[in-house]
Amino acid sequence: MSADLQVEEPPRRLNGFTRTAGARETHVWDRAFGPWDLYFGVVWTATVAFVLGADFPPLSYRLPAAALLTLLIPWYVWAGRPLLVKDPGSEPALSLRYLGVLLALFLPAAFLVGETRLITFALAPHCFMLLPLRRAVGAMAVVSLLPVAGWALLWRPEGHVVFVNAVGSFVTFAFSSFFGAWIIRIIEQSQERASLIAELDASREEVARLSAAQGAHAERERMSREIHDTLAQGFTSLLMLVQAVQSELDTDPAQAHRHLELMAATARQNLAEARALVAGGAPADLDAGSLPDAVRRLAARRHPPAAVSVSGEVRPLAAALEVVALRSCQEALSNAAKHAGPGARCAVSLAYGGGELTVTVRDTGRGFDPSAPASGYGLRGLRARAAEVGGTAAVDSTAGAGNGAAGAGAATGTTVTVTLPIR
Repeated sequence: MSADLQVEEPPRRLNGFTRTAGARETHVWDRAFGPWDLYFGVVWTATVAFVLGADFPPLSYRLPAAALLTLLIPWYVWAGRPLLVKDPGSEPALSLRYLGVLLALFLPAAFLVGETRLITFALAPHCFMLLPLRRAVGAMAVVSLLPVAGWALLWRPEGHVVFVNAVGSFVTFAFSSFFGAWIIRIIEQSQERASLIAELDASREEVARLSAAQGAHAERERMSREIHDTLAQGFTSLLMLVQAVQSELDTDPAQAHRHLELMAATARQNLAEARALVAGGAPADLDAGSLPDAVRRLAARRHPPAAVSVSGEVRPLAAALEVVALRSCQEALSNAAKHAGPGARCAVSLAYGGGELTVTVRDTGRGFDPSAPASGYGLRGLRARAAEVGGTAAVDSTAGAGNGAAGAGAATGTTVTVTLPIR
């Protein structure tokens, strides 16, 4: 089985309990069965050699015992090995039949020649691999203890000989039962750990998938904000300038010419922003100087230009912080251009404090109700940008508060305040 399919592989059975594939590699018991064949062959060969070389009983008894042991080989190859290679515990009837014939061949030979009991070390693994633990221990009792009883009844040896053989068979039974149960419990624990590792790997894959999906979603959100705050606003400015030029061509050619120059500058700025967006770099305005310079250039492109004031100690800040501050100005000025009404004036202020930067954009437009549900992306994006760097964004507005150019000194229509922490 391959490492990439281990999570999906169905449970299997070994020694009467369910097993699953390891999370990163196959289990030891799932590997080639050759070592078991070699082990069985070595123990069988040694047993036959001891049987044929024994001093007692006569050869006429030892040869039939060796013949019975020889029959174990084809029976193992034909019936036993297929059960052990595939899921043995899933076919209990065939397993019982195999072990029954195995005992039918082994016990008579063990009754005839005591040395036959050596092959018990090869039969014990078969019992534990084909039967549940309790039945395997019972089978081992038959394999270990019954041959001594039959051998003693057949040959009537002296008492101390029977005692020594009985003790030896009991030790064999206890040893095989203890280690068989111990190994099975180790395998069960390994199976449980393998299942946990498989679940952990599956969880990691799920986390990686969700992280990738979250990353893609966050990147889409970032790109949406960048396009909204740069290209979309630039195109909006171009459309407004086109409308102004169309109305001024016949009445005020000089003003129309100035607006055409502003359109060209806006188009170049949009192109620079698009290139910066594709390259993943800082906004084009920030590449050309400090944050106050970038805000002044941004304000100058508005019609009419916005007033800019800077207070506090001007100093370089983290790139991410300056990007958020500039984008916040862009968004607030764009909203003012679209919603404040004709003739509304704007003012931008940057206040450098000891632990925070405050960006304020005021306009003298018609205002709106901040408690009304937001229909656009701008204010939501502005708040999301500020939150990304640990800042806040607040909007204060009163519908109908401002009255355009004439109301420049009156109550402010809308005030956008973005506070960003300086670390």
